[in-house]
Amino acid sequence: MAKPGEAMPTASSPSSLSPPEIPMELHVNNREKLIKCLREHLSSSSRPLRGFVFLQGGEEQTRHCTDHIELFRQESYFAYLFGVREPGFYGAIDIATGESILFAPRLSADYAVWLGEIKPLTYFKERYMVSMVFYTDEIVKVLHDLYLGLGKPLLFLLHGLNTDSDKFSKPAEFERIEKFERDLDTLHPILTECRVFKSDLELSLIQFANDISSEAHVEVMRKTRGGMKEYQLESMFLHHTYMYGGCRHCSYTCICATGENSSVLHYGHAAAPNDRILQDGDLALLDMGAEYHFYGSDITCSFPVNGKFTSDQCLVYNAVLDAHNAVISSMKPGVSWVDMHKLAEKIILEALKKGGVLVGDVDDMMAQRLGAVFMPHGLGHFLGIDTHDPGGYLKGAKRPREPGLKSLRTSRELQEGMVITVEPGCYFIEALLVPAMESSSTSMFLIVEEIDRFKGFGGVRIESDVHVTSNGCVNMTKCPREVMEIEAVMAGAPWPLKNFNCSENGGEG
Repeated sequence: MAKPGEAMPTASSPSSLSPPEIPMELHVNNREKLIKCLREHLSSSSRPLRGFVFLQGGEEQTRHCTDHIELFRQESYFAYLFGVREPGFYGAIDIATGESILFAPRLSADYAVWLGEIKPLTYFKERYMVSMVFYTDEIVKVLHDLYLGLGKPLLFLLHGLNTDSDKFSKPAEFERIEKFERDLDTLHPILTECRVFKSDLELSLIQFANDISSEAHVEVMRKTRGGMKEYQLESMFLHHTYMYGGCRHCSYTCICATGENSSVLHYGHAAAPNDRILQDGDLALLDMGAEYHFYGSDITCSFPVNGKFTSDQCLVYNAVLDAHNAVISSMKPGVSWVDMHKLAEKIILEALKKGGVLVGDVDDMMAQRLGAVFMPHGLGHFLGIDTHDPGGYLKGAKRPREPGLKSLRTSRELQEGMVITVEPGCYFIEALLVPAMESSSTSMFLIVEEIDRFKGFGGVRIESDVHVTSNGCVNMTKCPREVMEIEAVMAGAPWPLKNFNCSENGGEG
């Protein structure tokens, strides 16, 4: 029999997976976790344990001034607490009792004509496992009736800085909100910190997103050929994760970069839409991850379009792979993420020196931040309901200012329950190499003739999603990584390979 999340494989199906059931208990647990943490905070501050956590869900958006409605995806904090997939909802949690309340939009009769059945409130109560459901036009009356304190009811609203995006969360708004006291400072840091540490139910969804995305990456790898367009690789990935995984959303816009495009860190955007023709001899860098019930994956595979690595491609690829594996082997609670970034940099620089691209003392290179020339981005980021999950910098934490390190999306020490990406890379970016060759502090390390040989090479990134455990970590991503694995899979070998022992996971697992 197939396990949950697995389908019975057939001769015609390229997938052994099927979408698992969505456990709404996950969101019940998230609400309980938040209320526990919020009560502890209020008690330690000698504040009364009453009021309501109050969030506004996302609204449908139209394309500019048209009536074309973009595919809706729920606001992430609201999704975390309530799991609601429909737009136009509000949600509250009573701090005194722990009871949860959803407020649904009151739909017009026309909705049934154009968009389908108008669900009764009991449907939402049962589906989302909340205590009560009312309509949004009843918010003021319901919360006043439920409030146990004197005076105006207190609302804890979501307002705070996302240190990853540098944007602020939007606090809830509704008619007659002035009839409530509002706290805009307390909720955001507590709820954000709750999101940093994943429960077993959350991990199961992240694992499925990884499983179906890993499988899709392998399918794309097998079918890649010279002469194709980059967007065809994107299309194959999207088809596989939706067809077999039920993943209607991606975690982010797919990066399908080949040749020199693979040195463009966020390639695939509207001005560079994955449209280059693949050439024999190119490296492909595919950064793609599916999302399942809000929880995402973020995976990057790099491989030769023709299925065979050249010596130069092996040099750069193995430098990045060694960094990737060394970081995962070193990860456990208490480890500094800044130190992990530096470890990855150092391994890549050592490999480039051994390969004759650099010369000099690697420690001196590190002191001059040469690693940032080849890896200008951070080593990784928290992953969960958002690709770049919040919580990377606690209040008062200072961001590093040095090149490369300033791009880190977190500088925290690792703790059990975190899920973080490990994505070292090595790129030959002219906009960074030219200044480095002209600088008196870095030019002595660069062998110009060798650097010139890599013009147009692009870059390599290897990215896995890693769960920090009590005494190590588990790599949740299951893609071919070793050169031998990639070449074998691209030549038609089954994945995972039989009788091939490769230790990629660090710590547990």
